[in-house]
This record gives sequence, structure tokens and C-alpha cells, in this order.
Amino acid sequence: MIDIINIVAALLTIAFGLFGFLAPRYTAAALDLATTDSTMGLSEMRASVGGLFVVAGLAAIWINAPLGYAMIGFAFTGAALGRALSLLFDKPPVKKVLVFGGIEAALALWFLGANV
Repeated sequence: MIDIINIVAALLTIAFGLFGFLAPRYTAAALDLATTDSTMGLSEMRASVGGLFVVAGLAAIWINAPLGYAMIGFAFTGAALGRALSLLFDKPPVKKVLVFGGIEAALALWFLGANV
């Protein structure tokens, strides 16, 4: 059962990453990020919000080992901690942070709890 949930969670990771990878403008708008005169923000969305999670999910499925899935958990832990820190210092929209951070925290808990 753990193997099936690992694959489903990795597929969710890939799906979330595809938004940033293929639709950076949509993803930026969903995250309340404004565009500037530079397209560097779109490049960052495709890289850090998109490609990083797409490839991490694909690699974990391909490697098919607990440590591969755990590494995604560590990445989601970093994302969730970053959102928590943002709540303290940046005063972002709490509802959005709780939704996105909650998804990240839940996936982190699964990947680490089931695979470490």
C-alpha cells in the first residue's frame, strides 16, 4: 500500500510542478506574484516551482526506492518551513499560505513518515 501511495503522491508532485513548468503566468497569478519588466520571474517559476518538482517526482518513481521518495519530502519540508517563516515576517494572505503550506506539509509528512 505504501508503494501505491508513494506513486500517487509523486504524481501529485509532478502535476503541481507542471503548473509552474508549463503555465508560469497562471501559477504566478495564483500565488499573487506580479510580473515586472523582466521575464526572469517566469524563468524562476518554470525552474523552481515547475521543473524542480516535475523531475523530482519522475526521478522518485523511476528510482523507486524509499530514499528517492524521502527526498521529495525534504523538499516539501523546506517549502512548508519557508511559508511558515513568511507568515511571521511577510504577512502574506493567511488563507493562501495555509492552503499551499498545508498541501506541502501533508506531502512532506507522508513522504518522510513513510520512507525514512
